[in-house]
Amino acid sequence: MDKKKFGNFIKNSRLKKTFTQKELADILYIDVTAVSKWERGITYPDITLIPDICKALDINEHELIESSTDTEYVK
Repeated sequence: MDKKKFGNFIKNSRLKKTFTQKELADILYIDVTAVSKWERGITYPDITLIPDICKALDINEHELIESSTDTEYVK
């Protein structure tokens, strides 16, 4: 998995929801620096956060892992 691609996908998904990094961090009960590190491709989120990230960004786990929109899911 490409960290930069993953980070860009998180960022674009967050921006579609019009969340700031701080707002997403607050929803997930984490520090804003964690979101920043994900988006810059420095780290990945803790696996236990995956369901909450997907819920907050209105994406599925497959989309998050693949870092791309699942057109079948969107339909």
